[in-house]
Amino acid sequence: MSMPAMRTVYGTLLNFRGEFDAWAPKMNEAPYKAPPKAPVLYIKPANTWSADGAAITLPANVPQVEVGATIGMVMKGGSEVAGYVLMNDLSVPHASFFRPPVKFKCIDGFLGIGSRLRARNEAGDPSVFKLEVRINGELKQTVRFADLVRPADRLLADVGEFMTMAAGDVLMLGCDVGRPLARVGDTISISMPALGTLTNTLIAEAP
Repeated sequence: MSMPAMRTVYGTLLNFRGEFDAWAPKMNEAPYKAPPKAPVLYIKPANTWSADGAAITLPANVPQVEVGATIGMVMKGGSEVAGYVLMNDLSVPHASFFRPPVKFKCIDGFLGIGSRLRARNEAGDPSVFKLEVRINGELKQTVRFADLVRPADRLLADVGEFMTMAAGDVLMLGCDVGRPLARVGDTISISMPALGTLTNTLIAEAP
C-alpha cells in the first residue's frame, strides 16, 4: 500500500506505561498538580521528515540523540485509519515533562518515516505489535505496544474529542522508556515483520 501525501504528524507523550510511571512522581508538582486527563501531543513539522534510507544530519552541538521507535497511524480522515507505518521520532535528550522544547524535537530530518504502509485490516491488532531497534546491527530495544496507556483506538477517540484528523494526518502511538542513544556514524534500524524495516544513518553537519 503506497503512502498518501502526509499533512501533519502528531507525536504522543506519556502513552507507554513505563514512561508514564517514570514521570508519575512529578505529575502532582506545580504547575499542573495532577496527571494529564487528555493525550499530550506535539507536532513533528515537515522539516523533520526523513525518508527510509536517508542520512540524517546531527548539528555540531548535538553529540547524541534518543531513538524514538514508534508506529504512526496514517489517517483517511476523521476517525478512519488508512494504515500503519514505522517511524523514528528522534530527539535531543532532555528532561522535560509536558512541554518538550521545539528545539529538541524539531531539528531538520529528525523523523524517520518508513516506506511501507500496511492497511489497517491487514496489519492486525496494534496491541500485539512489537518493534525491534538495532544500532549498527546490535539489538538495543524491543518495543511492545501491549504496554500502551491508551491503545490505538482509544488514543484516536480521545484525540478526536478536541480536534479533527484529516486525510494524510499521522498520529504516532508514542515512544517507550529506555530509548537507545545514537551518534554520528551510527545506523539505526527499526523493524517489524508486517511493516518492514526503517533504516537511517546519522552523519555529521558539514563544517
